[in-house]
Amino acid sequence: MTILQAGGNMGFLLMMVGMFVVMYFFMIRPQQKKQKEQQKMVDALKAGDDVVTAGGLHGKVMSTDETTVTISAGGGAKLTFEKSAIAKKK
Repeated sequence: MTILQAGGNMGFLLMMVGMFVVMYFFMIRPQQKKQKEQQKMVDALKAGDDVVTAGGLHGKVMSTDETTVTISAGGGAKLTFEKSAIAKKK
């Protein structure tokens, strides 16, 4: 192995580490932040909040418990969803 070959391997290793660092700051970290904000919003749901589910159903929160949310979808329909199915508040 010559010095040039060893330097080439070191350059490749540095490039791979650099790519991982860039990927972490531009892809992984923002996704983790978004998940934390979503979880915070879901945990703060209370009766009377207008919400939209991941499936696109619009409704008003009637009640919540640890894992589920009951939504009034109009016309007297009451539907129960997992909290993770709530996409956003209106």
